[in-house]
Amino acid sequence: MVARRLEREATLVGPASVDGVLYRIADYPGLVPGGTAKVVGDLYRLSDPVRTLAWLDDYEECSPAFPQPWEFRRVLIAVATREGMVDAWTYLYARNVATFQRIEGGDFLA
Repeated sequence: MVARRLEREATLVGPASVDGVLYRIADYPGLVPGGTAKVVGDLYRLSDPVRTLAWLDDYEECSPAFPQPWEFRRVLIAVATREGMVDAWTYLYARNVATFQRIEGGDFLA
């Protein structure tokens, strides 16, 4: 449902990567930035960023409607694309990852 809505409200730009580590939290990934490993994913251009980011924040439970501390936080970070570096809104995992499995290769869908 979320993926379908995002497809309606955004245009796929292409693959992107960021320095960081990806963890399997449950049936979803959690990105922790930094380090020398790469995390890969897809970059989207939002047709209405304010509206789309509002419902995505609700989905990720990091909007003002949810009590803190949040599991995720949305930040603007530089990501690498085929055309170079661009700033992109990204949801970062905001809790301790010590008990979670690292996703080697940084690709949750691989």
